[in-house]
Amino acid sequence: MSATIALCATSTLSVSNVSNVTDVTDATDATSAMLAATASTHQTTPIPVVSLYIPATHPDLPAIANGDKLPNLRSVIFCTEDAVAERELSYALFNLSLTLQHMQPERPTRRFVRVRNPEVLARVLAMPGVDKLHGFVLPKVTRENFHAYFDQVAERHFMLMPTLETAEVFDDAEMRQLRQLLQQPQIRPKILTLRIGGNDLLALLGLRRPRHATLYQTPIGALIARLVGIFRPHGFALSAPVCEHLDQSTLLEEEVRQDLAHGLVGKSAIHPEQIAIIEKQYRVSPADVEVAHKILDPNSPAVFRLHDSMCEVATLRGWAQVTLAQAHAYGQTGEVAGRAPQPVSAGGNPLVGQHA
Repeated sequence: MSATIALCATSTLSVSNVSNVTDVTDATDATSAMLAATASTHQTTPIPVVSLYIPATHPDLPAIANGDKLPNLRSVIFCTEDAVAERELSYALFNLSLTLQHMQPERPTRRFVRVRNPEVLARVLAMPGVDKLHGFVLPKVTRENFHAYFDQVAERHFMLMPTLETAEVFDDAEMRQLRQLLQQPQIRPKILTLRIGGNDLLALLGLRRPRHATLYQTPIGALIARLVGIFRPHGFALSAPVCEHLDQSTLLEEEVRQDLAHGLVGKSAIHPEQIAIIEKQYRVSPADVEVAHKILDPNSPAVFRLHDSMCEVATLRGWAQVTLAQAHAYGQTGEVAGRAPQPVSAGGNPLVGQHA
């Protein structure tokens, strides 16, 4: 059995050439063996990852960046946009500059900055230590403003996560044109994930998320489904919006399940307590792990019945690859609480070879 895992910052990995899986009941050993292999591949498939937003004004920014606090973070975004008032911007950039200077160059956590506008991106790019970042979150991206960001980083290693959160997002034709722009060969390799800005989109409708309803029970639910249909078949991964009601853990759990059902590959968190709640929903059932191994077994028939469901190898191979990788990263349902987080990366340069 051979495979490759090549993580692309927060949300992508690749798995290929999975074969010779004969014992589908030994999920743990088979998964570990698959993820430890190191063959090359061009195919990639996304698994979900939580990104924690932290205002760049936060006093613990350096400690978080270096893993002295919240050491198990997989992805963190230092925000200079909506989380920072205009009057605090100068201090936020000062605090960020000190953090970058003293930030350790190598950390398992993927570290990004959400810039406020193209001018702030230019200021951050001029800071000593900026090359330690994995990339940038770009706010309120449209076809008209994208190059104001992209042209500044086109020749550098940074990955980009454009955020869909403007009035143009409600226009399917405009989103298809944005997709065509992002598919250009000089741009596509630098696009890591498209983030969906739920609160900004609700604000455009004059709405706020209800306290006892998921985002999918608002007009944004139908919009998310359309965005998945426009971007996902073309290889773009999309990440789910935040849930701002911190005391609604049951609601958050249900929303994450709906995120996954819509094919979104991660979620933004605004408080550390949300991370464990979200990642618990990323655990995989033992039954799904068994089915995934059977799907990837080259000796399996084209169609078979397992756990009273029809399993079709041709249509479920991508799902099976993601399922096994997700089980490796987050564990399986029913495992003892407190399982140590596993790295989503399994070697190699995490910024090379991404997917989509």
